[in-house]
Amino acid sequence: MRDNEFTIEGKNEIIEAFRAGKSIDRLFLLDGARDGAMQTIKREAKKHSVRIDFVDRTRLDQLSPGGKHQGAIAYMAAYEYSSVEDILAFADEKGEKPFIFLLDNIEDPHNLGAIIRTANVCGAHGVIIPKNRAVGLTSTVAKASAGAINYTRVARVTNLGQTIDELKEKGLWFVCADMDGETMYSLDLKGAIGLVIGAEGSGVGRLVRQKCDYVAAIPMKGDIDSLNASVAAGVLAYEIVRQRQV
Repeated sequence: MRDNEFTIEGKNEIIEAFRAGKSIDRLFLLDGARDGAMQTIKREAKKHSVRIDFVDRTRLDQLSPGGKHQGAIAYMAAYEYSSVEDILAFADEKGEKPFIFLLDNIEDPHNLGAIIRTANVCGAHGVIIPKNRAVGLTSTVAKASAGAINYTRVARVTNLGQTIDELKEKGLWFVCADMDGETMYSLDLKGAIGLVIGAEGSGVGRLVRQKCDYVAAIPMKGDIDSLNASVAAGVLAYEIVRQRQV
């Protein structure tokens, strides 16, 4: 269940939210409803690449905090998103080579919040997350970030792989984390760089991994062979910081 204070109920309310430029993360619509307002919501959702789940009335009743959903419920981001261009412009303003986190399929809000916090304290210029199969900027994420969400640019994109291709054209290269890669200490992690972190268990998706220039492994000396996603992000990020300062 999402945070109720960021739930929008009712067809007209959702249409107005789109028109006001609000960042809507996800829609739940009554399956089979085809009236004019519902068609408008669907068009706006397609225009803004918002995920739609078509569900029955019982499910909508369960999701509705106020019981006045009219067949439509939207979840709105707790914080406004930046754009990829905003992140690049921030790096340029600071006179630094871009350093960006890209997160693939991170669904745990505590992990996302912790990674945003790490990105901020290590001097990264921003974080990029996908619109689908990933958590958005909820209040739980904000709390887990310990306030870093207020100072860190977070962009949301439709296709992470395509975004990597576009950033490569701007001079960035990419390293992703995976236990089957080369030891991170043997890699040259200087320059304009994107650090790609995947979800725990599944890791970075195959298509995204194929677009990365390097695959970095964190040395493991204990009895288990994996780290929490946010911890892995922190370890690799600070190896990048170390190398950029040499």
